[in-house]
Amino acid sequence: MSVAKRDYYEVLSVSRECDEQTLKSAYRKLALQYHPDRNPGNHEAEEKFKEAAEAYAVLSDAQKRAAYDRFGHQGVNGGGAPGFDESAFADFGDILGDLFGLGDIFGQRRGRSRGPQRGEDLRYDLEISFEDSMRGVSVDLQIPRMEACSKCQGTGGEPNGGLVTCSVCNGRGEVLYQQSFLAIRKTCPTCGGRGKVIRQACSQCRGEGFHRTEKKLKVNIPAGVDNGTRLRLSAEGNPAPPGGGQPGDLYVVIKVAEHSIFERRENDLHCTLPVNVAQAALGAEIEIETFDGPQKIKIPEGTQSAAHFRLRNLGVPHLNSRARGDLYVHVDVQIPKKLTRDQRRLFEELRQVLPADNAPHEKSVFEKVRDFFG
Repeated sequence: MSVAKRDYYEVLSVSRECDEQTLKSAYRKLALQYHPDRNPGNHEAEEKFKEAAEAYAVLSDAQKRAAYDRFGHQGVNGGGAPGFDESAFADFGDILGDLFGLGDIFGQRRGRSRGPQRGEDLRYDLEISFEDSMRGVSVDLQIPRMEACSKCQGTGGEPNGGLVTCSVCNGRGEVLYQQSFLAIRKTCPTCGGRGKVIRQACSQCRGEGFHRTEKKLKVNIPAGVDNGTRLRLSAEGNPAPPGGGQPGDLYVVIKVAEHSIFERRENDLHCTLPVNVAQAALGAEIEIETFDGPQKIKIPEGTQSAAHFRLRNLGVPHLNSRARGDLYVHVDVQIPKKLTRDQRRLFEELRQVLPADNAPHEKSVFEKVRDFFG
């Protein structure tokens, strides 16, 4: 028997309108409370720790959060459980270590393991037009990033004998401090965890190990992206430090320019259609331009200002889906500010046949307008 998953906002005890900092603080508090190092052997605490990490992994990602807000658990990972995401917890490093200066307690290493370090993630802010956000677009980007020195392969030392084993940690990359009954492991301050130090700097990169360059990438922007949408390009970030780690990722963050006619509200589009008093009173058929070509709208007799019409499936495409929002056309009845002599004469004649009050008459106001112009 499956157990219904709790609402992610309920898990973190935050409101649906909370900002990123509030979200992070709430997650940090729960991660500290239920961290396995503080609750050894406590299965319930471990499950709460994983539940909080899962909730944060979704809500801290703008795209996943938008999908969750709209569709709930079904909108995230096809409705399945994303599972425990260690990378979410890694945003804070080891929380116990950050708060108390203890990298590892009782000699145990939980949450972090020594191994090849991953390269740094990169962010690229890209502004696109409203039209491109509707239809999708392929763009060529010049991404500034680091690249390993071709001579030393990123080590910073000359290829033959430029690196030597660190004398402080004896190549382990970490040092052990004994404080009473606590055995505390920390990254070696001399070699920074590499286990080696530079004896002779590389002549090509002067010991830096990397140099700045630009890489040209073609990025496909899907239809339906919105402000804040993040596109992840795996392994296109900075290279990893020496040791065989994976490169970081590149995150392309989208900013969509405003449109002169259409306004986006979630996946729906809204626009204003100005009509004159005769069109509103007598009715009319007006053609408007949309992203799907010209569309005709029938304005019925007696249409009032602020009335709106809904055109289904002419809105914004849903990301990675064939579904689309709707287009809402809002009517704005325009009253002329200046009249020609003939227009003034006609309006004065119309005023004579229109009732001066709101008392009921045999014919409605719009029927009389229709007869007058008819």
